[in-house]
Amino acid sequence: MNYSGTDIKEFLDEKADRYNRPDFIESDPISVPHQYESKEDIEISGFLTATIAWGSRKMIIKNALRLMELMGNSPYDFIMNFSDSHLEGLDNFVHRTFNDIDVKYFMKALRHIYLEYGGLERVFSEYTTENSTQPAIHEFKKIFFSLGHPQRTKKHISDPSSGSVAKRINMFLRWVVRQDNRGVDFGIWNSIGPHQLSCPIDLHSGNVARKLGLITRRQNDTKALAELDANLRKMDATDPVKYDFALFGLGIFEKF
Repeated sequence: MNYSGTDIKEFLDEKADRYNRPDFIESDPISVPHQYESKEDIEISGFLTATIAWGSRKMIIKNALRLMELMGNSPYDFIMNFSDSHLEGLDNFVHRTFNDIDVKYFMKALRHIYLEYGGLERVFSEYTTENSTQPAIHEFKKIFFSLGHPQRTKKHISDPSSGSVAKRINMFLRWVVRQDNRGVDFGIWNSIGPHQLSCPIDLHSGNVARKLGLITRRQNDTKALAELDANLRKMDATDPVKYDFALFGLGIFEKF
């Protein structure tokens, strides 16, 4: 397809506007943290939901809601006050390859981060550079697994330094950092700016980006992410990941 730079921007601006609306929420995993009002409840439920955000969106939402229920629908309170008996209540939780062994460690790691590091925002903002949150994701993973942990659980946090596009964490960061008063993203983290974010890439959004010439690299990896980020920032340097709505909507809803 032959689009000029101006044509692509106008096209994606229109699509971003179409899908960045509250009626998008119900069918999306972001609906889970939208149940909550406090910053900590939103970010913890959002982080856990994003962690299991692969596969059927209906199943992601169903299982994330079940996990919230197992946490008494008070994620922050659960993280800070759980006992061994509370963790036993997570037995048999499973979403695809993420199971009760993994989720129990996640509870311990999150508590450690809130007690020792001042919370999720503190960790990510500490290591975000002027132009990128990707180094922060790498450092976050190191801190997250600084306790004794099951080796199998490490696969559930991606690391850009290993070539991963870290789609789920980038999606989570979009949720908590962006605020455009459209009612979808929360904007509850003020220490990181939208211009520092990277666009989540999955199979669908990556294919749309390639059709539009925003990515030339064949595989979805950190080099493809850097290419996409650079092109999106040419269109909107202050809020490049608003185009996630456009790429996602074109891929999922319009089969572009």
